[in-house]
Amino acid sequence: MPLQRSWVASANNADTDFPLNNLPYGVFSTPDHEARCGVAIGDMILDMAAAEEQGVIDLTDEPLFDIPFWNELMEQGPAVWTALRNRLTTLLADGAADRALVEPLLVPVSDATLHMPLVVSEFTDFYAGRHHATNVGTMFRGAENALPPNWLHIPIGYNGRASSVVVSGTDISRPWGQLKSPDHDSPAFLPCRRFDMELEMGAIVGMSSDGPISVDEADAAIFGYVLLNDWSARDIQAWEYQPLGPFQAKATATSISPWIVTKAALEPFRTSTPDREVALLDHLKDTGPMLYDISLDVSLTPDGKQATTITRTNYSEMYYSAAQQLAHHSTSGCPMNVGDLLGSGTISGATKPERGSLLELSWGGKEPLTLACGSTRTFLEDGDTLTLAGAAHGDGFRVGFGTCTGTILPALPEPYAR
Repeated sequence: MPLQRSWVASANNADTDFPLNNLPYGVFSTPDHEARCGVAIGDMILDMAAAEEQGVIDLTDEPLFDIPFWNELMEQGPAVWTALRNRLTTLLADGAADRALVEPLLVPVSDATLHMPLVVSEFTDFYAGRHHATNVGTMFRGAENALPPNWLHIPIGYNGRASSVVVSGTDISRPWGQLKSPDHDSPAFLPCRRFDMELEMGAIVGMSSDGPISVDEADAAIFGYVLLNDWSARDIQAWEYQPLGPFQAKATATSISPWIVTKAALEPFRTSTPDREVALLDHLKDTGPMLYDISLDVSLTPDGKQATTITRTNYSEMYYSAAQQLAHHSTSGCPMNVGDLLGSGTISGATKPERGSLLELSWGGKEPLTLACGSTRTFLEDGDTLTLAGAAHGDGFRVGFGTCTGTILPALPEPYAR
C-alpha cells in the first residue's frame, strides 16, 4: 500500500509516525481545553469532542467523544470502528470537500499534553517471546532446561495490576521490596538494586466475551496496539516468584505509549508466527498471519547525557500472537472485558543487539553495556530515561506509535521508617 496523501502537509512527510494511513487514537489536553479524545495526523491532533459537537463526526445516536477515553467507541464494535476510520480518512484526505470544517478543529501536537488513551479494565502480561524465554531460562536453569515443558504448547502469562498502568512520560520511582542474596540467610527490605525494563507490545481488547473464543474471534476482538514497557524488579522477583510467579516485582508500573494504533492501520503489515516444532492444539492453531512486521528499538539516556540505542528488534519475533494469547486467556471461561490490556511478553531477537531487556543484554549483570557517553550499565540507575519506539514501514511511509518513555526516580523514603 502506498502513502495516502492528506491536505495536512506534515502527514505526507516520510518520517512522520502519523500519516493518513495511520490515524491513531489518543487523549490530549491544552491550556484552553480539558482532556478529550483526539486523532493524530502528522504534527496535528483532530479534536474529536469538537468534531462531534459540530456534527463533523456523527456515528451513533449518543455521543461517543464527550469523555476522555476511547472505551466508549470500542464498545460499539467493529462496524462502528470501520465507519469512524472511513469517515476520518474522507475528512483528512487530499482534496477533501469538508476541509474548511475540519481545519479549525486541528491542534498542534506541540501545544498538547497527552494522557492515558483508555481506561484499562484488566491487565495480563505474557511470557511469549521464545528468544527471551530461552535466554532467561538458560541463565537460571541451563540451556538444556531453558524452556519449561509447557512453553511450546501454551502462551504463559500472569494477571497483573490495571492500576499500575501509566501513560508515557510518567516518572517511575524505584521500588522497595524484599531482597535475598545468596550469601545471606534471610531477606532484607531495601530499594530494588536490579531494576529493569522489558520491551513489549500491548494489545487492547475491544469486544467483551463471556466464554471461550476462537483465535479468529480473538483477532476480531482486538481494537489496537500500543508500545508497552513492563518495568521489572529482578532482585525482588528472584526472591518472590516461586511458586506462584511475579507479584510485587511487576507491580511498580507498566508504561504504555499514548497513541493506540488500530488493528486496521496494521493490516498491510501482517506476518506469520515462527514455524512450530511442536504442533499446537486445535484451539490455538494459527489460522493465517497473526503477527505484524513492526520494527522496535529502545534507547537509554542517563541524566544530562546523550542517548544510546541499546536494542533493535521486531514484533514478528513473538512465538504467540495477541490473538492466540487472548483465545487462550478465554479458555477457562474467564470473561474478557472492553479495555483489557494484554502485554506480549518481552520481544527479543536471536542476537545480542536484539535483546529486549537489560537482564538479557547484560546477561544477568555479568556483561555490562557501555553507553555512548562512556558510562556502563547492568541495570537501570536513578535518572535514566528509557524510550521505546516502533513503526511498521510501508512504501514511502511509516505507521508509527510515537514513543513510550519513563524516567527512573530514586526510591521514596522508607515506608516503614519510625
